[in-house]
Amino acid sequence: MKQLVIYCHPNPKSFCSAIKDKIVETLKGFGDEVVVRDLYSIGFNPVLGSADFIALQNNKVLDDTRLEQDFISTSDVLNLVYPIWWTGMPSMMKGYIDRVFLHGFAYAVNSDLTISQLLKGKKAFIFNTMGTPNEIYENSGMIHSMKMTSDKGIFEFCGIEVVSHVFFGAVPYVDESKRRSMLDEVSNILRSNR
Repeated sequence: MKQLVIYCHPNPKSFCSAIKDKIVETLKGFGDEVVVRDLYSIGFNPVLGSADFIALQNNKVLDDTRLEQDFISTSDVLNLVYPIWWTGMPSMMKGYIDRVFLHGFAYAVNSDLTISQLLKGKKAFIFNTMGTPNEIYENSGMIHSMKMTSDKGIFEFCGIEVVSHVFFGAVPYVDESKRRSMLDEVSNILRSNR
């Protein structure tokens, strides 16, 4: 199986990085082919700019966008790892979505105004870290809202089945034992959904 890991965190020593490493270790243990796209490390430009629109008007995409689309096209499963900042994905991750999940690649609007889901058949696992404890965001409805905007509003809109979306809360405040159990949970989720 071809697995793509889209990783977004500026700190290589972050817990997100540990999650990314656990995903890679687990998937390679299955014998899967794994590609990691570390958005900060590769210097991905998250700004959807005029050059993007000019290219689209000419039925083209910029080279860096095409490269990311190729990685997605050739993958069976997307594994997204990013922190939650101010109840949403970091601007780097959102910019990746803006520039890569384009009309004509991820979805299309038909002449009758229905939507064609062009990434149908792909699956996704989403792992998020948060400084806020889960209970606070659960009780306020934020977890539900974040799942709606990302899972439904982005990925399922394009036809991607979100198999699991996990929020690890209070990460800066928990001990190493709790972090290890979170990493075990990552492996268990991937194993149980083979």
